[in-house]
Amino acid sequence: MTIDLTDKTVLVTGASRGIGHALAQGLAAAGATVAVHYNKNSTAAEELALALGSGARPFAADLRHSSEVESLFARVVEVYGKLDVLVNNAGLARLVPLTAPIDIWEQAWDETMAVNLKATELLNRLAVKHFVNRGEGGRIINIASRAAFRGDTPEYLAYAASKGGVVALTRSIARAYGKSGICAFVIAPGFVRTDMAQESIDEYGEDFVLDNIALQRLTEPEDLAPIVTLLAGGYADHATGTTIDINAASYVH
Repeated sequence: MTIDLTDKTVLVTGASRGIGHALAQGLAAAGATVAVHYNKNSTAAEELALALGSGARPFAADLRHSSEVESLFARVVEVYGKLDVLVNNAGLARLVPLTAPIDIWEQAWDETMAVNLKATELLNRLAVKHFVNRGEGGRIINIASRAAFRGDTPEYLAYAASKGGVVALTRSIARAYGKSGICAFVIAPGFVRTDMAQESIDEYGEDFVLDNIALQRLTEPEDLAPIVTLLAGGYADHATGTTIDINAASYVH
């Protein structure tokens, strides 16, 4: 089967590195025009957009701030005239020991919720309005985590809670707006070999990570790209509302 996304414009948040970088590459390889969101790494985002071609452009936004989230969405629509697919990939995981002072915990909690859940909800909200107004539907793919279902270590309680919220958000949108042609999906990775996961790997060791999966190697960002590309193309719309685990059976291991 050939997946053709040549008529699709896709916004991928957190696309300058890690999972988002691989998703942007996979989508562009199928012909999509990718809006490459980044926060600080402008050089990486610009290089990626240039490599992707097909009209890809970088868009800066600090997702901790709702005004920048709103501006990001508006700029993407202004540049391309439309958006067909939203991929919410950007996220952060702050390591906070149980013994951390309350002010440190509160800052980590607020930042985690702002990026992982609040910004995701706002982008979903803006996308739904856009899709309804266009009358052509659209697709939302939210990257959550296995932590939403099996929990996480005590140092990452906020991260697990935020990703649980992403799952509930996605299911709510799928139920509410399916008749408008809007489909919403969750991808639930486990440990993926990215810069963000490296802190946990350093903390617990790679052997600990490998012992928690059923396969012989750690999941790579590129392992997520095929299913995201499939969903973006509308080839699995009747799976709307579902969660797809791409975590080497670590959710059930």
